[in-house]
Amino acid sequence: MSRNYKEDQSNEVEALDSIYCGEMEVLQSEPFHKFQIPIATEEYNAEADEESEQGLACKLVFTYTETYPDEAPLVEIEDAENFEDNFEGQLLEHLRQTIDENIGMEMIFSLVSSAQEWLNVQWDEHKKNKEDERARKVQEVEEAERKKFEGTRVSVETFMKWKLDFEESTGIAAKREKNNDCKKLTGRELFMCDNTLNDSDIKFLLEAGDSIENVKIDETLFQNIGELDLDDDDDEDWVPGADDDDD
Repeated sequence: MSRNYKEDQSNEVEALDSIYCGEMEVLQSEPFHKFQIPIATEEYNAEADEESEQGLACKLVFTYTETYPDEAPLVEIEDAENFEDNFEGQLLEHLRQTIDENIGMEMIFSLVSSAQEWLNVQWDEHKKNKEDERARKVQEVEEAERKKFEGTRVSVETFMKWKLDFEESTGIAAKREKNNDCKKLTGRELFMCDNTLNDSDIKFLLEAGDSIENVKIDETLFQNIGELDLDDDDDEDWVPGADDDDD
C-alpha cells in the first residue's frame, strides 16, 4: 500500500498550527504547503535599542516536496535579526543534519526545536564572550592602576648595580676608598695626608664661640715632655706608661 503524502502533509500542518497557534503562518497550500514559523532566544526584544542586548531571531520557512517526509523539505531562513555573517549558513547546515536523522518521519517540529536550541547556544556563547571581554578590560584597567604603585621590581642584582651607580655619582665610593687608605696609615702619615688634623683644639673652640680665656690647659701634662725620646719613626707597639714600669 503506497503512502498518501498529501494527507500526511495536511495532517502535520494542522498539528503544527495547534502547537504554534498564532505564530505559524501558512503562505500557500498548492501545489505543496509552504509556511513559516518564527523562533527567537528568550531575551529577544524587537523594541530594544542598539545599545541593549536584543537576542537572536529569525523565521524558518518550510516547503513540502512531493514525497515529503520520505524526501527532505525545503528550508529557508528569513528576517534574521542580530545574526553574525556566518550564522545563516551554520544554521542551515545544522538543520540538514537533523533532516538526515529524521528522513521518513514528519520532522518539522523536530527541525524547529533543533533550530531553537541552536539559537540559544549561539546567544549563550555570545553573552559569554561579551562577559569575558568586559572582564578582560576591567583586568587591564586594574593591572594598569596596580603598576602605577608597584614601580620597578628589585632583585639583588639590580639593587647592587643601582647602589654602585649611586655611590659613584654622589662621591661616596671615593670617600670610602680614601677612608680605607687612611686606616692603613700611621699617625704621622695621617697628618701628612690630611692637613685638617694640624688644626689645634683651640682653633675649633674659638670657632665655636669660646674665648681663649675660657680655655683651660692642664700644664701637668707637659711637665715631663723634655724627657720624652721622640724618634722619627712611630713605634706601633708603644704603650703609654710602659717606660715608667721599666725604671
